[in-house]
Amino acid sequence: MNNLVNLKNETGSLEPRRQGHMGGGKLSSHHDWLKERMLGNGEPTLDELCVEFAERGVTVHRSSIGRLLHRLGLSHKKKPDGQ
Repeated sequence: MNNLVNLKNETGSLEPRRQGHMGGGKLSSHHDWLKERMLGNGEPTLDELCVEFAERGVTVHRSSIGRLLHRLGLSHKKKPDGQ
C-alpha cells in the first residue's frame, strides 16, 4: 500500500512505472562506426572488434558484438584461408 501512495505522490497518477531496461545499450552510439568498419577493408573477427572497442574506451564481450552485427544485418561467416 505504501508503494501506491509513494507512486501517487511522485507522479500524480497510479499508472504503473515502465518495466525493463531504459536505454539502448552501450553500443548504440557506435552503430555507424561499426557499419563503416565492417564494410571497409578486411573482415575483422569478433576478437579484433573487441580490441578496437577497448581502444575506443568501451569494454564489451564478443557475443554482444556478434548479436549487434546480427541485428544490423552485417553478420557473416569468414571464409577459411585458401577459398
